[in-house]
Amino acid sequence: MKIIFATHNPYKVKEVKKLLKAPFEITSLAELNDHEEIPEPYETIPENAVHKAKVIYEKYQTTVIAEDTGLEVAALGNAPGVYTARYAGEKATADQNMSKLLRNLEEKNDRTAQFRTVAALYINGESLIFEGILKGNIHQKAQGTQGFGYDPVFMPLGYQRTLAEMSADEKNQISHRFIAFDKLSKFLLEKYT
Repeated sequence: MKIIFATHNPYKVKEVKKLLKAPFEITSLAELNDHEEIPEPYETIPENAVHKAKVIYEKYQTTVIAEDTGLEVAALGNAPGVYTARYAGEKATADQNMSKLLRNLEEKNDRTAQFRTVAALYINGESLIFEGILKGNIHQKAQGTQGFGYDPVFMPLGYQRTLAEMSADEKNQISHRFIAFDKLSKFLLEKYT
């Protein structure tokens, strides 16, 4: 089954290609030479994921998966949430986003957080969503060099290391993205193979 993954993020493409193997053939937007930005106009993660999938489905008329992920920090009213990638501004780097997050948590005792991924599948004109949540805490400072985004400051519950201190395989076994895409994969295997 050929599926377009509606993202321009090479790290997400790499993770999802590891998670969705044969009989699925995942093609990224970069591989299609499609570099047009997909707007995220909604205030919720599920709405943005479905919107991205629908936009690309309408463009290519084939099965599409899209995802939206947010870091939800309890002490910040679940911010940055839908603004996770642009928490410190539209063109902010991961380091700038992490720095702002750590500054905003300086006076807070509660550092509980969760990563939330919603994977949207657009197939045969219908959209379905699959959610994955990884609970944890925000570490006092960035640690580790693996992964991307907020991985250096996110310590999953039950671990004494941040996601950035884990190997890609170790992270993929517990990650929010793995949980969402594992559900999606099982659905596709059961329904379409």
